[in-house]
Amino acid sequence: MASVRNLKKDINYVLGDVIEECYLKEMLNPEVDSKKVQAIVDEAIESFDSLIERVNDKKVEKKSAHYKAVQTDLETVAGKLLDKVNKL
Repeated sequence: MASVRNLKKDINYVLGDVIEECYLKEMLNPEVDSKKVQAIVDEAIESFDSLIERVNDKKVEKKSAHYKAVQTDLETVAGKLLDKVNKL
């Protein structure tokens, strides 16, 4: 497992890229509903907060397994959000 700092950076970069993709989609395609785009951005922000909270949890016994689970959840959430963006 890489460092906690790198995991936090991954969460920030991946979800930041999803948000950026949302806004690019909205700018390049004016027919896209802004409310749907904003809903995806809000979901990405909520996911970010949730994942960072889980990373910062100090009461975890098996830290490496916990961080791997967070990494897996990040990949899953990012994939679902990108699917939603692509369907716009």
